[in-house]
Amino acid sequence: MDRIEIGSKVAVSQRTFLCSGTHSINDLRRPLVTRPISIGDHAWICAESFIAPGVVIGEGAVVGARSAVFKNVDEWNVVGGNPATFIKKREIF
Repeated sequence: MDRIEIGSKVAVSQRTFLCSGTHSINDLRRPLVTRPISIGDHAWICAESFIAPGVVIGEGAVVGARSAVFKNVDEWNVVGGNPATFIKKREIF
């Protein structure tokens, strides 16, 4: 429905849903609303995650399995849950 940008060396695991379209809840006609999704280099979106319209997943970020992401994820952060919340910084050794 809208643009989805996926960076280099990104893992998008099985049954993940990248949702770039929804409907307005402020109008009884429920018009279509679309917003792009962007996933930065070296990010990992784990299995069965949901990424909402307009979300930016920063470089190196990790989204834990079965997470629902409705807000942007900062670079090199690990998030998880529903709704997804910060867990820790990702450290590369």
